[in-house]
Amino acid sequence: MAYIDLQNPDHAYAFGFLQADGHLSEQSRNRGRLAVELAARDAPLLEAFQRLFPVKSSIGYRTRTTNFSARSDTATWTVWALEFRQEIRALGLPVGRKSQSIAPPQAPHSEPDYLRGLIDADGSIGRTAQDLPFVSLTTASDAIIWYFSNYVRQLTGTVHTPNRNQRDQIYNLMYTIEDAVELARTLYYPGCLALPRKLAASEHVMGWTRPPGSRRVRRQTWTAEQDQILLGAATITQAAAALDRSEQSCAMRRWRLLGPARPRVRFPSPRSEVSP
Repeated sequence: MAYIDLQNPDHAYAFGFLQADGHLSEQSRNRGRLAVELAARDAPLLEAFQRLFPVKSSIGYRTRTTNFSARSDTATWTVWALEFRQEIRALGLPVGRKSQSIAPPQAPHSEPDYLRGLIDADGSIGRTAQDLPFVSLTTASDAIIWYFSNYVRQLTGTVHTPNRNQRDQIYNLMYTIEDAVELARTLYYPGCLALPRKLAASEHVMGWTRPPGSRRVRRQTWTAEQDQILLGAATITQAAAALDRSEQSCAMRRWRLLGPARPRVRFPSPRSEVSP
């Protein structure tokens, strides 16, 4: 009996959430469990999971002191059913530590729902202190961050190259303003299964409009062909004209390609150029 259909929006969401926030353990003689622990305020989502998958499971509550709080109230959904654990493992939820090894499922799946599950578990959505909307995802997985960036590229046309941060080698990819609004509108549609507080935050994001008088500036990514034109041009001015970019953008890109350890090339200003 198959318990999980990843083309079912609720199942795809649950799988994404469990990949990011669940923990699968196994012991001898087929013993083991799947557990996901959330703040007690998020227990309604665990109750929804319990209704969604009719297998042997329970929801328990506990209160303890942590390094971050004198009182922490949590709820844990625990599943013991062997068939369910085997199925979810086959779909891509590994046993034990999984932060770097998880990847999008190979089976056909509902992409917006799966991605919403990842963001609800390991992402953020809302508005910044400057009242700018944002949607972000934090992960250690190469496969997951590229899945996210490729999805947004197809949805909005915006291209970001994910990079790990220097402190802990984690990806934290954020989209803002119109990209965030479009993402929120696509992922958090009416009637979807989601954490109630993040669903409310998505509505706040979707309520954002660009202030009158401001204009959207799209980031232009560099291609290999454009890099060749830039490096082959005699001057930054010629490169900017050929590429329809600013001289500042061309100069910065050239510096990045050559690297800070190499000598920087000085180009004559337009006024000092000598005609043949």
